[in-house]
Amino acid sequence: MKRLIFGICGLACAALGIVGVFVPVLPTTPLLLLAAFCLSRSSARLTAWLEGTGVYKEYVLPFKQSGGIPRRRKARILTLSYGVMLVSAALVQKPLVWAILAAVALFLLWLMAARIPTVEDARDVA
Repeated sequence: MKRLIFGICGLACAALGIVGVFVPVLPTTPLLLLAAFCLSRSSARLTAWLEGTGVYKEYVLPFKQSGGIPRRRKARILTLSYGVMLVSAALVQKPLVWAILAAVALFLLWLMAARIPTVEDARDVA
């Protein structure tokens, strides 16, 4: 039963992580890391499937290998996320929505600036 629950949670996190590639506010890498954790406790076959996906190789593998995110990627994440949040704030003119978006923006800034280490991008090293 425990393996089934981990499997369901892992697949749900993987699905959300893949959606996060297209929706800037969803955190792709953390969701895929959580999916890998859950699936590793569920099924070797599902773990192998996840590790073989292009999304895993693009977002998680570099993070696992380097222990952080390059400055350029962080800037891109913040730019896209803040752009989507600004459009949302302009379209939905409600103070509650603005407060939630502001909280998400501050959390994302804290995450990128203080919590997730910045590593050198291979393209920056000459």
